[in-house]
Amino acid sequence: MATFIRRMAISHIFLTLCFSADIGFFGRVASFGINYGQVANNLPPPEKVLELISNFKITKTRIYDTNPQILSAFANSNVEVIVTVENEILSQLNDPQQALQWVNARIKPYLPATKITGIQVGNEVYNDFDTTTIQYLVPAMVNIHNALVQLGIDSNIHVSTPCSLAVLEESYPPSAGSFKGEITGIMSQLLNFLSNTKAPFWINAYPFFAYKSDPNEISLDYVLFNPNEGMVDPNTNLHYDNMLYAQVDAVAFAIDRLGFKGIEVRVSETGWPSKGDPDEVGATVQNAQTYNRNLLRRQMANEGTPVSPRMRLEAYVFALFNEDMKPGATSEKNYGLFEPDQSMTYNVGLSAFAATSTSSTSISLTSSATKTKVASKEFQSLFCWMFVYLLTSAICGFV
Repeated sequence: MATFIRRMAISHIFLTLCFSADIGFFGRVASFGINYGQVANNLPPPEKVLELISNFKITKTRIYDTNPQILSAFANSNVEVIVTVENEILSQLNDPQQALQWVNARIKPYLPATKITGIQVGNEVYNDFDTTTIQYLVPAMVNIHNALVQLGIDSNIHVSTPCSLAVLEESYPPSAGSFKGEITGIMSQLLNFLSNTKAPFWINAYPFFAYKSDPNEISLDYVLFNPNEGMVDPNTNLHYDNMLYAQVDAVAFAIDRLGFKGIEVRVSETGWPSKGDPDEVGATVQNAQTYNRNLLRRQMANEGTPVSPRMRLEAYVFALFNEDMKPGATSEKNYGLFEPDQSMTYNVGLSAFAATSTSSTSISLTSSATKTKVASKEFQSLFCWMFVYLLTSAICGFV
């Protein structure tokens, strides 16, 4: 009798997990993040944006400023927000008093109603066009963090900065990853700060740029997460089946090379443009859809990189909307998953998460080469009931 009761208890646990609101056989996974850029003159108001991303169960976003309309609109929602300090004011924040005033005015008024979970101090402060602003970076980060501590609001807010791959001297193979010599001292200071505050190292990584620069040598399938032979790092024997993970691990090795351990590498931006200029090879709707769909699939699987396979790689997709006022190449204006009218630029499978879906496009969360549709909620429930029935029967000895 006791054995029968134990078996029934096990079956009840499976049943509970299967139909739990937040987890289960077909349950939700940790949400991916999305970058909410605003360099456009035709975007919907923040209230509508919140409605849009909430409908698709997106619970993490990053903005490129501290827009008060957005922070107010996102109050009392389930969406975590990472805000950004503009590069132009980093030198001012080298003054601790200025940093305190900034936090008092830009962050504190919105807490705790708005879930501000991170402050990105600058964005790609070191790049091919600006190699001097980085000198202000670490002092500004320290002052921002100290201001949060002084105001007693530091416990749930990490302070970091997104770097571009321009900070790397070497990135191939990943085990050769190293920071540029001219900024090694500053990177050591940055890593020391991140280590002491237990904050992540963020990287903006775009395999598209590598493919665009050398499409004859770089496999399109490799950069799009499609099935391919991949590459093996000769120094570690680790196998890479996509470029994004290789880029992330190159950063991890660069961090290790400076003697720092335990700093998590996260992706603050990655994406693929759906349109580009004639010389921007690969900037197509099909490639953008494939890249982001396959990235989403891996996010759903909670994948880690070969260096950290058991740690889910946290990634923020760029971007939420196409932004018509962004300067530069045509591709810069066309990274959005959505158009400004809130229609999908292309379908990457987000409709599977939507509370109410009006899209007639087939949803695939497997490889881009398949046409498997996501089962309806009713079919999933029926399947799950059958699974539990068979499991229960097997456990209890009825079959």
